[in-house]
Amino acid sequence: MDTISVNRFRDNLKNFVEQVVSQHLPLKVTRRSGADFVVISAEDWEREQETLYVLQNTSLMKQISDSAQTHSKRSGYSPTNEETNEILGL
Repeated sequence: MDTISVNRFRDNLKNFVEQVVSQHLPLKVTRRSGADFVVISAEDWEREQETLYVLQNTSLMKQISDSAQTHSKRSGYSPTNEETNEILGL
């Protein structure tokens, strides 16, 4: 994560906001006499919130873990050729 001063951020606000949105990289802005802050795009913020939700949901994490285990053991459900074709729209 890049870090810049609040003065530089203010002087180039439009460019820095465009950079954050297009590159999907947060930007840390430092202030001399106050707490620093981070600029992040709304899309990235929503993605982070979804990730936090999943990680904090123990039931969902258990389902993911169980699924990963059956996948690695190749013991999960395998669709028939007809089902696969239907899924793929063939």
